[in-house]
Amino acid sequence: MKSMTGYASQEIQDEQISLSVEIKGYNSRFLDLFINLPPFLSSLEREIRDYVGSRLKRGKVEVNIRVKERNSDISVSINHKAARAYHDSILDLAGELGLSEKPGLALILGMEGVLEIEKSRDDQKYRSLITPLLQKAVDQFEEERIREGKHTQEDILGHITYLEEAHKTVAAHVPVLEASIQENLKTRFAELLGDRIDENRILAETAVLLMKYTISEELSRLSSHLAEFRSETERNPSPGKKLDFLCQEINREVNTIGSKTPVLEVSRAVVDMKNALENIKEQLRNIE
Repeated sequence: MKSMTGYASQEIQDEQISLSVEIKGYNSRFLDLFINLPPFLSSLEREIRDYVGSRLKRGKVEVNIRVKERNSDISVSINHKAARAYHDSILDLAGELGLSEKPGLALILGMEGVLEIEKSRDDQKYRSLITPLLQKAVDQFEEERIREGKHTQEDILGHITYLEEAHKTVAAHVPVLEASIQENLKTRFAELLGDRIDENRILAETAVLLMKYTISEELSRLSSHLAEFRSETERNPSPGKKLDFLCQEINREVNTIGSKTPVLEVSRAVVDMKNALENIKEQLRNIE
């Protein structure tokens, strides 16, 4: 079981370059990837997205790749046409305002588009640096999610154990429920008929009510769902969606049991089961 939240960071640097990969994970129903790259590395986005998507199944994941270049090869050229256009426009403005000042070289060079700077970059070189660093970051991210997921799994299974014990409590009171139904019928017949009680009629009416109010089927399905829930956490590395479904099924059976029985101990057990189930649902929001 893995958590959807996690954090990882890897970095390498030398005399020419500093490169870092940072990964952050949050809760999400589906896999949402956000890849943040320097513009000159945009050609690598698809490759990075495919790799991260192959390793992760669910969650909102941000991948931030940052590059700082030192002593990189650059070429500088001057856009003479742009420089002259700025120069002439400034002179025209100075003439209209009656000023004799002329634009200096520093001013012209600071204008947008006058200096054209290009850095010489080798995409294959950056790919060879980013790929292993990204793999290490994803490995670290997965380890973090597994670590958090283990604690979450222990907490969830603790609540499942509580549900299993409550199930036993409810099952133990099934005879009490049936006896209560039969006793209530006898009391009603006695009030209506006095001494002319027909035992066969009571048995027939009891059978009808037991068919209506028995919780044996609900208990059987609940037991099956709890066993499946526990098994799913052990065999499925990404059980989040399946466990969400099982929670809905467990909740349905618990609600039905609560609506059918007037026995106080069962009602209390149902309330406790609902509380445990709410805690499980809260934890499952963070499971892949």
